[in-house]
Amino acid sequence: VQLQASGGGLVQAGGSLRLSCAASGRTFSRTGMGWFRQAPGKEREFVASIRWSGGMPYYAYYADSVKGRFTISRDNAKNTVYLQMNSLKPEDTAVYYCAAVSQYGSSWSGDYWGQGTLVTVSS
Repeated sequence: VQLQASGGGLVQAGGSLRLSCAASGRTFSRTGMGWFRQAPGKEREFVASIRWSGGMPYYAYYADSVKGRFTISRDNAKNTVYLQMNSLKPEDTAVYYCAAVSQYGSSWSGDYWGQGTLVTVSS
């Protein structure tokens, strides 16, 4: 699986960004996809995921810190997953990684990783 993330950049607090992650190499529509982030000096953390339910709709999951502000979605025709980030805060500053994911109880693990894309939120 190859993943290519894009869309990061510099934005002021309160602004919005949309990250994209293009995937190739496996049956995308049945693959759980997720976003993680790593802030300077901190461990990588889960942000959001979207998994196949066996049909429609897909199920989406969010970290508490982004719930209500971020939205994960996917376009299976384009093999792409998105992360719409609204009401951004300086604490959202991090390198964001997309991943093909697996769910283990209430936790998510990345099986394949894309390169990161840097999001910087200025105050």
